[in-house]
Amino acid sequence: MRNFFIFCLFFFSLNLYSQRTLMFGGAGENKSDTTSVEHDEFDLKKASFDMYRIVSIERDTTYIDTSLTIKKDYEYNYLRKDNFGLLPFANEGQTYSVLDFGINKFSSLPEIGFSGKHFNYLQADEIKYYSVATPVTDLYFKTVMEQGQSVDALIAVNTSERLNLSLAFRGLRSVGKYINQLTSNGNFRFTTSYNTKNKRYFLNLHFTGQDLLNNENGGITTISDFESGNPDYDNRARLEVYLKDAKSFLKGKRYFVDHVFRINKNEANNSLLLNHQFIYENKFFEYNQATVTSTVGNTTVNRFGDSYLSSKINDHTRYNRMYNKLTAIYENNLLGKFQFFVEDYRYNYFYKQILFLDTGLVPNSLKDEINTIGGQYIYQKGKWNGKFTYSNSITNQSISNFDAYLKFNLNEQNNFEFRFQNLNKIPDHIYNLYQSSYVSYNWYNNFNNEKINNLEATANTKWLNASLQISSIKDYLYFSDDSTNSLQQLISPKQYDKTINYLSVKVSREFKWWKLALDNTVLYQQVDQEDDILNVPKITTRNTLYLSNYFFKKALYLQTGFTLNYFTKFYMNDYNPVTTEAFVQNKTEIGDFPMLDFFVNGRIRQTRIFLKAENFTTLFSKTNHHFTAPNYPYRDFMIRFGLVWNFFQ
Repeated sequence: MRNFFIFCLFFFSLNLYSQRTLMFGGAGENKSDTTSVEHDEFDLKKASFDMYRIVSIERDTTYIDTSLTIKKDYEYNYLRKDNFGLLPFANEGQTYSVLDFGINKFSSLPEIGFSGKHFNYLQADEIKYYSVATPVTDLYFKTVMEQGQSVDALIAVNTSERLNLSLAFRGLRSVGKYINQLTSNGNFRFTTSYNTKNKRYFLNLHFTGQDLLNNENGGITTISDFESGNPDYDNRARLEVYLKDAKSFLKGKRYFVDHVFRINKNEANNSLLLNHQFIYENKFFEYNQATVTSTVGNTTVNRFGDSYLSSKINDHTRYNRMYNKLTAIYENNLLGKFQFFVEDYRYNYFYKQILFLDTGLVPNSLKDEINTIGGQYIYQKGKWNGKFTYSNSITNQSISNFDAYLKFNLNEQNNFEFRFQNLNKIPDHIYNLYQSSYVSYNWYNNFNNEKINNLEATANTKWLNASLQISSIKDYLYFSDDSTNSLQQLISPKQYDKTINYLSVKVSREFKWWKLALDNTVLYQQVDQEDDILNVPKITTRNTLYLSNYFFKKALYLQTGFTLNYFTKFYMNDYNPVTTEAFVQNKTEIGDFPMLDFFVNGRIRQTRIFLKAENFTTLFSKTNHHFTAPNYPYRDFMIRFGLVWNFFQ
C-alpha cells in the first residue's frame, strides 16, 4: 500500500507540468463556467463542469466542485464529510463519540460489530464512481497531532466516454500527544464504470482494501492530574495511561459489482431491465495486549478483569459475507418504475475454538443464510418524486423492512422530504458471540431482533433548513459495565425490553451582511425512557462567524473567522478497547465546554488552502474539563494546516 501511495504522489507531481486552467465554481459559490481543454495543436474541445460527474451507487449525480465555501471548511477533516454530531478522540484516526443519535443508519441485516473501528471504514454506499471528460486528480493533505500526516489521493481517468476508472488511497499516520496513541490507517479504492455504446448495459464495480491500526491506551489513569492545569502535565506524555502496549486492528477487503441490462433493444416508454448486485467482503479484527496488568499510582490492576493468559493477549475475530440481489424492473415514463427483487445474504462470523466454560458453552461461529423477497416503486413526475420499498424474509429469520420516501420540490429554492421506516433488525454479531482471553469477555446470546419505527421530515428552504426525527425502538441492544471497581471495565451486551422514544429537531440558517456571514446549526434531542440507556445531549450547536473577500485582483479568495462547537452535559458513553465498542455509563457527565476554532481559508484557482487554530479556548483556561469520553481528554490547542488540490488535464 505504501509503495502504491508513493507511486501515486510521484505520478501526480509529474502531472503538475501539464495542468490546464479549468475552473469549476466561483470562489464563494457554485457556478458552471465553461473552460477549454486543449487536446492537441489542431483540436480544441470544450469541457464544462457537467462533464465531470461523481455518481453514487443510487445513481445520484453531483459534479466536481472546486469552490471555497464554509461547507468545505466543515468537510475538511479525516472523514472528508461534515462531522457535526461526532466528537473525535484526541488523535486523528481514532474513534468518535456520538452526539447526534440521528446519524445512525438503520438496516435489517446484521453486521460484524466493533463499531468504534467503522467510523473510518468506507462502506459500499460511500464509494463514488466517476465520469470525466479528461483525467482528474483530487489531492487532500492535512497535518496531524504529532509525527505523521493525513493524505487522500485520487485520480479518475477515462479511456473512452463509456469507460471510466479511478484509483484512490487514503493514508494516515499520527503518533498523537499521549502515551500509546499511534494511528496508522490505509484505505485503498479502485472503481470502474462502463456502459455499452447502445446504452443497454451499465456496470459499476469497485474493490477496497482497508486496514485500520490504533494503539489503545485505555485512557488516563488519574483524571485529577489532567484537570488540575498543572504545567508539568502540559506535555501529555507525562500523564499515565492504563495500557502501554495494547492495539486494535481491523482489516477488510470488499469486491462489489452492480450491473443492469435493458432487455428491449431501444429506449421506449416501456422498458424491461434486469439488475444484479453482488458483494463479497471479509474482515479480520485483532486485539493485542502484551502486558495484562496496569498501574494506577502504586496500585496494580487488571483493567479488564481476570485473563486466561498472563501476557501476550492476542484475540482474533474473523468474518466474511456474501450478498446477491437480483431485480426485475418494469419502467414506464408515465407510471414510474416497478421493481421486484430477491436477496440472498450469507455470513460466517467465527473463531478457531469452542469454549466450555462454567457459565456454559461458547460456540466458535455464527453462520446463516438469509433470503428475502421484496418490491420497490419509484415515481418521479413534475414536482413529486418518491421511493417505496418493502422486503420480507422467506427463510426462518423474522426480518422485514418497509421504507417510504417522498420529496416535493416547490421550486428551485424550496423542497420538502418525508421518510418512514419500519424494520426488524437482526443483532450485530458481536452482541451474540464474542471470545477473548479475558474471562469476562466470552459470551453467547440469542437476542431478539430490534424493532424500529423511524419518521423523518426535512424542509430545505431559502429561509432555513430544518429536520425532524421521531424514532421508537423496542429491544434496543447496548453494552454496559458490570464491574463494581472503578478501575476495571467488565462490559457485556444487554437488551432493553422496554420502548425507547427519541425526538430530534435540527435547524440550520446562515445570515449574510456585506462580506460577513453567520452560519448556525442547532440540534435539540430528547429521549423518553424508563432507564438511562440511550443518552444524548439536549443541545448541540455549531456557530461560525466569518469574513469573505477577494485579494490580489481576485486571484485569491479568502475566508476567515471563528467556529464555536458546544454541547450540554450528559452521561456520554465510555469506550472499551477490547471490543472497540461504546458502552453506557451513568457516573460521569461530560460537556458544557466551548470548543472555539480560528481559521483562515484561501482559494487560488483549483487549490483550497486551510489553516486552523483548533480549540484555542484551552489556552485561557486554568483547569481542564474537556473530555471526549470518561478518562479520554479532548484535543488541546494546536495549529493545523493543509490543502485540497484538484487539477485537470
